[in-house]
Amino acid sequence: MSTFQPVQSPLLTEKALYEKVITAGDGWIHDLLPGQVLRIVDMEGNQAVDTLFYSTEDPSDHYSAVRTITRQGNLYLTTGSTLLAESGRELLRITADTCGRHDTIGGACSAQSNTVRYAHDTLPMHNCRDTFMLMLSQRDEYTKRDLAPNVNFFMNVPVTPEGELTFADGLSAPGRYVELLALAPVTVLISNCPQLNNPCNAYNPTPAKVLIWDAEGVSANV
Repeated sequence: MSTFQPVQSPLLTEKALYEKVITAGDGWIHDLLPGQVLRIVDMEGNQAVDTLFYSTEDPSDHYSAVRTITRQGNLYLTTGSTLLAESGRELLRITADTCGRHDTIGGACSAQSNTVRYAHDTLPMHNCRDTFMLMLSQRDEYTKRDLAPNVNFFMNVPVTPEGELTFADGLSAPGRYVELLALAPVTVLISNCPQLNNPCNAYNPTPAKVLIWDAEGVSANV
């Protein structure tokens, strides 16, 4: 098992062209141009930031966990990982990572999964599937059929030797971040997870921040 080596970004926050705080339970959708860099910051630590990626040019071509895992030969994403679409198109590459644990097989919480995992009385609780749906409804080119495999940034989901998934205490901390370079026009959809029922975020959903740098300003640094 390799030891995680954090990679810091050379990008300066004051040079970012865009900055937004996403409160726990809220969503965010945004288009990235090729060469732009997106940073997702875990502001208070151990927050799960559920994220979907689509080809802006072809919204039916979305992030593929299977292709990504197969290409890199690793279940977990970190610096150097290239995120692939179902078509095999390269969407983004992780260029900095100070956390080292990002799950891409656990999926997003929903009202139905909450009742199975936790209790029937969790049915009316906020969940990432509903947030994704709300965000997608803002754009005519998407329907609920476009819900796809997602990345859970900062979420710790160890896989046992028997191949089972477990939900464990997070490995992240306040201020840790992951940074992704867009390799094509990419639409990013985030549900900042409102989950109150598992230990990944210490049962305490918290805000996340996104920053974007333009291609012109980052070309010398990526």
